[in-house]
Amino acid sequence: MKEASHVPGHVKLLDTGTEKGTLAPAGGAVGDGISDSRPSGLTTDQDLLLMQEGTTMRKVRTKTWKKLRFFRLQNDGMTVWHARQADGIAKPTFSISDVETIRKGHDSELLRYLVDEFPLEQGFTIVFHGRRPNLDLVANSVEEAQIWMRGLQLLVDLVASMNYQEQLDQWVREWFQRGDRNQDGRMSFQEARRLLLLMNVEMDQEYALSLFQEADVSHSDTLEGEEFVQFYKALIKRTEIEQLFEHFSSDGQKLTLLEFVDFLREEQKEKDHAPDLALKFIARYEPSESGRLLHVLSKDGFLSYLCSKDGNIFNQKCLPVYQDMTKPLNHYYINSSHNTYLLRDQLCGQSSVEGYIRALKRGCRCVEVDVWDGPGGEPIVYHGHTLTSRILFKDVVSTLAQYAFQSTDYPLILSLENHCTWEQQRTLAQHLTEILGEQLLSTTIDGLLMDTLPSPELRGKILVKGRKLRTIEEVEVEEEEEELDKDDRSELDPDPYPVLDTEVQPESQELASGNKDSKVLTCPMACLLICGQILVHDPSSIPVSLFLSNQDCTTILCPDLSALVVYLRTVPFCSFTHSKENYHICDISSFSESKAKSLIKEAGNEFVQHNARQLCRVYPSRLRTDSSNFHPQELWNAGCQMVAMNMQTAGSAMDICDGFFRQNGGSGYVLKPDFLCDIQSTFNPEKPASPYKAKTLLVQVISGQRLPKVDDTKERSVVDPLVKVELFGVPEDTRQQETDYVDNNGINPYWGQTFCFRVHVPELAILRFVVKDYNWKSRNSFIGQYTLPWTCVKQEMALASTQLPSLCTSACGKTWRWMNPEKHREGLEAEKSTEALSPPTYKSLKIQSQRKDQSRIKAPGQRLGKDA
Repeated sequence: MKEASHVPGHVKLLDTGTEKGTLAPAGGAVGDGISDSRPSGLTTDQDLLLMQEGTTMRKVRTKTWKKLRFFRLQNDGMTVWHARQADGIAKPTFSISDVETIRKGHDSELLRYLVDEFPLEQGFTIVFHGRRPNLDLVANSVEEAQIWMRGLQLLVDLVASMNYQEQLDQWVREWFQRGDRNQDGRMSFQEARRLLLLMNVEMDQEYALSLFQEADVSHSDTLEGEEFVQFYKALIKRTEIEQLFEHFSSDGQKLTLLEFVDFLREEQKEKDHAPDLALKFIARYEPSESGRLLHVLSKDGFLSYLCSKDGNIFNQKCLPVYQDMTKPLNHYYINSSHNTYLLRDQLCGQSSVEGYIRALKRGCRCVEVDVWDGPGGEPIVYHGHTLTSRILFKDVVSTLAQYAFQSTDYPLILSLENHCTWEQQRTLAQHLTEILGEQLLSTTIDGLLMDTLPSPELRGKILVKGRKLRTIEEVEVEEEEEELDKDDRSELDPDPYPVLDTEVQPESQELASGNKDSKVLTCPMACLLICGQILVHDPSSIPVSLFLSNQDCTTILCPDLSALVVYLRTVPFCSFTHSKENYHICDISSFSESKAKSLIKEAGNEFVQHNARQLCRVYPSRLRTDSSNFHPQELWNAGCQMVAMNMQTAGSAMDICDGFFRQNGGSGYVLKPDFLCDIQSTFNPEKPASPYKAKTLLVQVISGQRLPKVDDTKERSVVDPLVKVELFGVPEDTRQQETDYVDNNGINPYWGQTFCFRVHVPELAILRFVVKDYNWKSRNSFIGQYTLPWTCVKQEMALASTQLPSLCTSACGKTWRWMNPEKHREGLEAEKSTEALSPPTYKSLKIQSQRKDQSRIKAPGQRLGKDA
């Protein structure tokens, strides 16, 4: 083993190699060799050195599946492999770039169940990005566990701090190691051909050989270090960006400060800010020190800028909290979860506090807890009357106390579905008050009356949403008012509540009235159905007659628990008229998805006005036993604030939800458009009309780069990618179009197609790009996607970039271009174009999706795709 040469600020981990197998020293751009970007000190870090030697640990999947495995950090310092034993056949376990964080054994729900078998100090959990399950490991000693925890966290922090150039350097190193099958530090042409398949491209052998020979300057019939870098750069050469670069560059090699200013002014529309931004971007993205000193930008620096946050299509002004957060809660969309405790399906799925952790990390601000009587007087959480597993309510509350405000400090709503008896309700109240402490909002805010909702500025507080008691005196006043106009109402409307929601709504079957110190009793069931009121004494003093027939399903509400519901009292929905006349702004009704969709179609404007006046929550149908999701857009169009999603299930619905709530600092609160906050609004989502101005969206999908395989197990499988452009909004705006597919090319496919969309209500529009693998035998397979709200797209920038978050590689990016269709009409007519609706008549968006040039894959002049 030998150590790489020392470059200030960049040191390579210990690496094995022969005389010709040692890779180039770290530092510099990709063109400087297969570099490795790591802070100084990693080569002498004892934790990492011990991890490279390997450790036998116990891998724990379930309470019964616990097996010994040998784990070892590879010499690249970026991947961990495992084998059944130290001298066994090893296979990849995970990449450091896939790891989100490392947790102690005490924080692992699974390891806590096994505390009698393994000391928690010897265990730890590796948490991955996305939906990959956690990896629970138990070391042989506390010291070994600490070594791996410290070492892994060190590497995770390193990856998080890498800039684009460093990520690209690491990317090249990883491909070289994957392609160097015999690990001799050099790559033959046969190894290079296999690598092309691994990189997701099927290339003509003759053309591949020409690129290989061109890079093999030593004529050794192998590629080493810098030679492989040149081969790799030839594969991913970005012709579109090079042409743009050369258009502004006088020598085709660099952009001077004035040339870069011209680019920022002409293409990025930065205008007066261009000189200052040019200096800042050169200092930030130019990889060479000499370039930074001379204030010039190389091609690598230019590409680094385009792929950075400063070049992202998502308007950077919309990433932090940028909206007014002082409005009442009903003026915001709220990121909400359904049956948060479930990790899988609704019938037999596992209940776990991990469901809450994952939802909260996604920015969820309304979590659901279904709580039932448990053994030993301890309430439990599960999906009632199913085979889902049980967890303790107090564990859920402890998890909320720990994770509620890690992603955002804006208020968290706890939607409490209470099915407990009186005694265990008192236990619920006790756990909430004792565990949450000051985090729990248990009294009204100073100066804010009960007829006014608080704003999201109620930071660091947890609000309980649930049934609430009311005093007899309150009900008597309402009954007197109802008697006064009873005759008038009967003449005008013989059935004052014709629209009864007959579906069972677990969130709002019953309602409570009164407070802890008031004298209370139970209201008859007939009154319950109309008014949603339960008035209760102590259970021992309630007349037996009130529990006959269907009354036995009614839960008696404990005043201690009722007192914790301050602002969000759940009430059943009867009709919009009934809600307007009987409910307060702090009352919230729940709707099944089918009921809500029906109301939108039958009375869209009334629903909008209802949601402008008070909160509502929409939850998935009980028929979605597989935990599938409905699309939230239709409910957002009507101003529904809490559209509860099954967050454990990936798909387009969750992509839209995640993309929409990425804005405003990921706070989980997004301000609704003005026309959805006005109680006199005339907006109807089913029939949007003027004065809502329409706009035109032009999307040009040009090319892509480095798409992952759909099936990693099939080495010779190469994707045939196509791009689907989807627009969601009001029904008239919801459209989708797709490109032709490109045959056998995932490394730099080229499409070059333009689409046109007419957008009637841009304030509600959401744009989604989906990359799929074409398959003529079956459904196209999903590769990746990117979703963002129309309002968060950069309106002035001509060229912008983004990454597809669902893709496996961090290097996959897109470039977008804003244009005026009138100015560029000639250019558009020369390209293949498909119009979804009418031709452009307004100032519009043209998005160019640029990744890599595809023409380099086949011989020059050879076309790919459906028309080839």
